[in-house]
Amino acid sequence: MPAFVSRELQQSATNIQAVLQRSAQDPSWNLPPAFGNTGLTPLCAGGAGPCVGDPFRYPGVSGPDGDIFYTQQAEVLPVVYYDQGCARISGQVWKPRNTGNRKLPAVIIKNGSVQANEALYWWAAQELVRAGYMVLTNDPRGQGLSDFATPTGEQGGNINGAVFFEGLVNDIDFLMSSPSKPYPHELSCKGTYPTVTQAFNPFHQQLDETRIGAAGHSYGAAGVTWVQSYGAEDSEPWPGLLSKTNPLKAIVAWDALGSRNTPASATLTSLLSTQTVTGTLPVGTLINPEGAPPVSPRVPALGFTSEYGFTPAPFVRNTPREEHLAGFKDWVAAGVPVYNITIAGSTHLDYSPGPALPASSWCPKTDNNACEGGWAKPMITHYTLAWFDRFLKKPGEQGYDDADLRLLDDAQWAERMSFHFASARRFKTRDGQLFFSEDIRMQYPKKSSTL
Repeated sequence: MPAFVSRELQQSATNIQAVLQRSAQDPSWNLPPAFGNTGLTPLCAGGAGPCVGDPFRYPGVSGPDGDIFYTQQAEVLPVVYYDQGCARISGQVWKPRNTGNRKLPAVIIKNGSVQANEALYWWAAQELVRAGYMVLTNDPRGQGLSDFATPTGEQGGNINGAVFFEGLVNDIDFLMSSPSKPYPHELSCKGTYPTVTQAFNPFHQQLDETRIGAAGHSYGAAGVTWVQSYGAEDSEPWPGLLSKTNPLKAIVAWDALGSRNTPASATLTSLLSTQTVTGTLPVGTLINPEGAPPVSPRVPALGFTSEYGFTPAPFVRNTPREEHLAGFKDWVAAGVPVYNITIAGSTHLDYSPGPALPASSWCPKTDNNACEGGWAKPMITHYTLAWFDRFLKKPGEQGYDDADLRLLDDAQWAERMSFHFASARRFKTRDGQLFFSEDIRMQYPKKSSTL
């Protein structure tokens, strides 16, 4: 049996046993059927099959992404905290080991919908920790190990898209909480369940509150697009409870960076344009939930857009090269740094790789008891880290000095960019030089026009 399949089956069994044990120890996780919690639901609560993610990235697994990471490189603490509706949110806070009391930049990762669970994004959490970041990961309400609904029955996940912006605001408040500044929803929801919940970020002493970023996938990408808008003059005031102004300083949107007209603009299928699929849906629908703030470019944004969505079928239509650049154009018009990349052959699930899900190659080699190589994921990782390093790192910190060079490394990555859709960028390097290209692949090897 191939090493990957064997490891996946072992981890699936372990994950199922863990969630059943949680339910036995705390029966309050088994809510009435109308609320959707059972021993193995929501869908990915059991963490089995595709929901395992990369099976080599778990504690107790021999290898660089298993035991070596968790015992030598990172401190990872599980947390449970309430969202604003008193649903329990299950997650983890991560940070690099051996950093003393040094203040760290932080990134919150927001899952996609359709039951994408936290473990599908551990590839990003691990690489961010290795790059010197504190990280908060979790399952949104309605997904994975979190409650399916609030105590009053308000749904989450696929049924209520508001959790992807309201929940991210809650996540930011939790990240910024401390003993002297307790998490507000712990105070208002305490005692709702017998479950032990956290009143503050266990790593609060090392958080640099001036350097917080967010990365989101799919509906989570829409979430980070919406939440960064709070506080802009033409959007809505910042609704967070632990800071007067919006603390987000940079975002990465994994399929896709939204625009004012199409805030949720992920590629769902190669058969229809994104504008056709999502651009005409009225407020109150799943993809355009009521209460979301108007999109307004406020912070530096890196967007990824997939070619094939959920249906990797051949293109049967003419594809305007600018089709994926609606959000990019909004950011350019506002004069805010922006980068948008479409990777050739990529699908909507390249950002949440799990066994049997339609994605480009992400685990071609397992020789070192780890998934190595691949097509889209190494490129996603490269630019995600470089973007956060460019806008969240300080002089002397890992990744600060070469962030611009990595963002301009066309020699390594331009040929992996889509030839159907343009990838584009407009940002200044640290020395003030502006790099502006509306079609990086077509201009390669010329980097871009500079001003």
